[in-house]
Amino acid sequence: MNRSELVNQIKTKRSFLCVGLDTDLKKMPEHLLKEEDPIFAFNKAIIDATADYCVSYKPNLAFYEAFGVKGLISFEKTIKYLKDNYPNHFIVADAKRGDIGNTSAMYARTFFDEYDVDSLTVAPYMGEDSVTPFLGYEGKWVILLALTSNKGSHDFQLTEDNNGERLFEKVLRTSQNWGNADNMMYVIGATQGRMFEDIRKIVPNHFLLVPGVGAQGGSLEEVCKYGMNKDCGLLVNSSRGIIYASKGEDFAEQAAKNAKELQQQMNKELEKFGI
Repeated sequence: MNRSELVNQIKTKRSFLCVGLDTDLKKMPEHLLKEEDPIFAFNKAIIDATADYCVSYKPNLAFYEAFGVKGLISFEKTIKYLKDNYPNHFIVADAKRGDIGNTSAMYARTFFDEYDVDSLTVAPYMGEDSVTPFLGYEGKWVILLALTSNKGSHDFQLTEDNNGERLFEKVLRTSQNWGNADNMMYVIGATQGRMFEDIRKIVPNHFLLVPGVGAQGGSLEEVCKYGMNKDCGLLVNSSRGIIYASKGEDFAEQAAKNAKELQQQMNKELEKFGI
């Protein structure tokens, strides 16, 4: 999916919601455990219930790899179901890959050739040659980790060099020599608040994938106030707040309710910015 197609979906759906498919057998409704493939059964129900209110889905690979081959089969089935039934939804594989060039090239082949997802989260720590292999696929996106929402982000990402440049700012500036606003996004945690102002000074046109709204306490209004650009430029992710809204047989219905509420809030934010 290219940038204009993504922007068109946001404007058409009046939403920039990304639903995180962090599917955990221990948290899903017990009646689904009787299914042949409970992970896929859960995902399918969530997708069908929330598709009208979001533009993107983000399966987190850790929740599938934890179950070995069976989990990866569930992941593949989920991707195929999305592509067959909801082809206009942007798919993020949240795998946080990144290694030396040859290894990154194989990761890129896995996710962009084999799974054919739209985007992949990538760790920038090993530098340019670990990221560029992911950028050679037309219509595919690298989503580079920049400033995350977890407590430990302060350990490295906010450290300053002798010139006062913070590490996440160096990531933002340097990586613009590798990709552009049409094939690279950045992960910025919703809990960073006013920091979005500093980020937009460096990357005014790039899309930002924003986790941390909902269960982690990030403010959608604050993210939009400081992070939205003329094309919206945001994919705001919610996982637990939507997919685990209920552990009963009404889990999909409750997920839809929470997704709709977020979509309605997002529509208001888009209207504020004249989008």
